[in-house]
Amino acid sequence: MSHLPDDHPLKLAHRRSIRHRAEIEASRLCGCFFCERIFVAPLIIDWIREDDTALCPFCGIVSVLGDASGLPITEDFLQEMRIAWFC
Repeated sequence: MSHLPDDHPLKLAHRRSIRHRAEIEASRLCGCFFCERIFVAPLIIDWIREDDTALCPFCGIVSVLGDASGLPITEDFLQEMRIAWFC
């Protein structure tokens, strides 16, 4: 993804997947763009303590987005993010 400009929507979305505890706790739905699961926010119980980053409750990867971010937590969007960051 380094070939995309810093203001590209997928880069901006990726920035919302770290240091986001308050945003995740304000979310109803979350999604992981590694395993592409959509789940309710209270399922998140593991965090990276140093920077308040959520770990996916299904795969344990740091790739969680919450709907309080304003990003679409949909299968299509999570798949697009997975392709962009993990393929």
